[in-house]
Amino acid sequence: MHKYLPYVDGLRALAVLSVLLYHLNPAWLAGGFSGVDVFFVISGFIVSVSVSRLECVPLVRFMVFFYARRIQRIFPALVVCLLATTLATTVFIPSAWLSDGIERTGLFAFFGLSNFILASTNKDYFSPAAEFNPFTHTWSLGVEEQFYLIFPFMFFLWGFYGRRRQLSVVLFSVLLIASVGYSAWLGGVDRTSAFYMVTSRFWQLGAGVLLFQMMALRGRPMDAREEHISFLRTVAAWVSLGLVVYGLVASKPQYYAFPGSLPTVLGTLGLLGFLHGVGKANPLVLLLTLRPVLYIGRISYSLYLWHWPVFVLFRWTIGLDSTPQRIAATAIALVLSALSYQFVETPVRRWPALQGVRRGVIVVAGLLCVGTTASVALAVTQVKPHLSISTVTRNAADWYPQGADSDPTIPGCRVQSAGTTLASGSYTTFSRVGCDQPASAAPRVFVIGDSHAVAYIAMYKRYVLQTGATVFVYANGGCPFLSLRPHLEAAPGCQTSSAAAMVDMKTRLASRDVVFLTSLRLPRFSDQWALFPMDQVRHAFFSDVAIHGRQEAEKAAGAVLAELGKTGARIILEAPKPVFLAPPYRCAEPYNQSNLICKPGTSMDRQLLEEFRAPVLAAFSRLATQEPSVSVWDPFAVLCPPGQEHCNAFLGAKPLFFDADHVSGYGNAYLLPHFRAAIQAALK
Repeated sequence: MHKYLPYVDGLRALAVLSVLLYHLNPAWLAGGFSGVDVFFVISGFIVSVSVSRLECVPLVRFMVFFYARRIQRIFPALVVCLLATTLATTVFIPSAWLSDGIERTGLFAFFGLSNFILASTNKDYFSPAAEFNPFTHTWSLGVEEQFYLIFPFMFFLWGFYGRRRQLSVVLFSVLLIASVGYSAWLGGVDRTSAFYMVTSRFWQLGAGVLLFQMMALRGRPMDAREEHISFLRTVAAWVSLGLVVYGLVASKPQYYAFPGSLPTVLGTLGLLGFLHGVGKANPLVLLLTLRPVLYIGRISYSLYLWHWPVFVLFRWTIGLDSTPQRIAATAIALVLSALSYQFVETPVRRWPALQGVRRGVIVVAGLLCVGTTASVALAVTQVKPHLSISTVTRNAADWYPQGADSDPTIPGCRVQSAGTTLASGSYTTFSRVGCDQPASAAPRVFVIGDSHAVAYIAMYKRYVLQTGATVFVYANGGCPFLSLRPHLEAAPGCQTSSAAAMVDMKTRLASRDVVFLTSLRLPRFSDQWALFPMDQVRHAFFSDVAIHGRQEAEKAAGAVLAELGKTGARIILEAPKPVFLAPPYRCAEPYNQSNLICKPGTSMDRQLLEEFRAPVLAAFSRLATQEPSVSVWDPFAVLCPPGQEHCNAFLGAKPLFFDADHVSGYGNAYLLPHFRAAIQAALK
């Protein structure tokens, strides 16, 4: 066993408290996320210390010893936290765009691979969406576990004397330099991967390993004790602390992982090196080894594990914006961390029954435990409708717009969906199969737009079931079509996907087909996680630049509509629906009414909405006048009937909208008769 190094626990306390403060409110400690860099350097240093006394052992024995220790240290608290978080997520968090990827991230976290999921889905650590995934923080554990896969192969030579020891130093040095270079390059082309991946973080852990090796080569034993150190070494230690503090205060996301984390890494290396063996007579060591600081350091692993899912669950439920909410969340995280340390971490590490167990048995048992708990977590997510207390989850048909593929009132009939890939983007075809009754004379419908085109899927399916007509949906989330907001349509990939959809659609269109153009055409007043200042929204929509852009977009839209009109098809422009401040699905429970996102309520002033709709309606009126095949369908009049001073996201207890601007499943059913009437009117 290696000698306990109390000042290291002091550094762990500094690191975890910095991360905790940052996660409570980034404004409190803007660079607090760099506390993870402190952990990485410490990990590289401590794992080296822990196996450094294994001398002249075969690689397999070295690996088994190393992995048994890591499994005892990491797995117990991790699997308990992941399983509990999975259960809490299943109970409280409904499925939505904001929660998309949570289950995959959690499942892969059991195997130390969550950082791959987060990087592949482009869930930037600093994006608002990341704050609503209770497993986001496990990316750093993934980095460490992946580092541990290669560590034994590079370090076991250290147990041999002479040149083999030097070879271990060379191996770590070469990979450290390569990792620094790769991290610097990757940060310029893929910042998300540069933040999450072990290849761009290896140098931080490797630096801790090299520090230990340099100290050992200089003859500094790990159990050394020095009551007094030189003035220069004392100054160097304080300078190192200053570098760490600077990193915690001033680190910038855009410079990560290199060179942004360099001050924190260098400062941590300095503190580990200059304070090693120094007694409590030194003020800095005394500060780092105060009893409360040491306790936080000891529970730091559990505190890191538990604080984030607790904070995220608060964000999903009662909120994490007020002082009482933050105090409550922190208190719960501390209690759970203390319980985890006392009853999970410590017993497994020190359980007498394990002392006589062969290391290989511990490794196998640990892997089986991970596989079993991951299977249990997967089973929990699969029975979510039965475990969840969310109104949204329990009443999925009313909330989600996916719609049913069959209808009991139309026996034997069902909707068949088929996806087809285009040169850029894709489209989905909905058709009726297995139905004895003949199709009506209803026209085929071609839909093109952004996520709002997808939000009407339940309506399309019902239309297909009732009429036997076919619906083609060309939809690309985030890419509106003829929205009169050219800056959105010019987003990367949008123009090519829209062009590909137009080319394909024109080859299929025939006389009396209907083209339905639906997109978000009003500005959002909020997103699923935050409210936008109204003055900024107004300026973005009514400024001279916005007005000019709308005028140019109207001219371009006229040309597109004329081109579609030549096919003989009828074109329906969807007028803007109501938009809201609060997302209804996040405000449907009694326990989330105190959440800041729900404070504005789920109704909007009609006059305000009409003010924003006016320029769009005027443009649509002119376009319909220019092109005879164009008509306008206005669902606003249905969703917010004339005479109401406020537009409501609910009709009684039923949701008309899922979030602040997408129609719900019930809203689809409510609009269907009016949609069919609009189609019939367009054909006259």
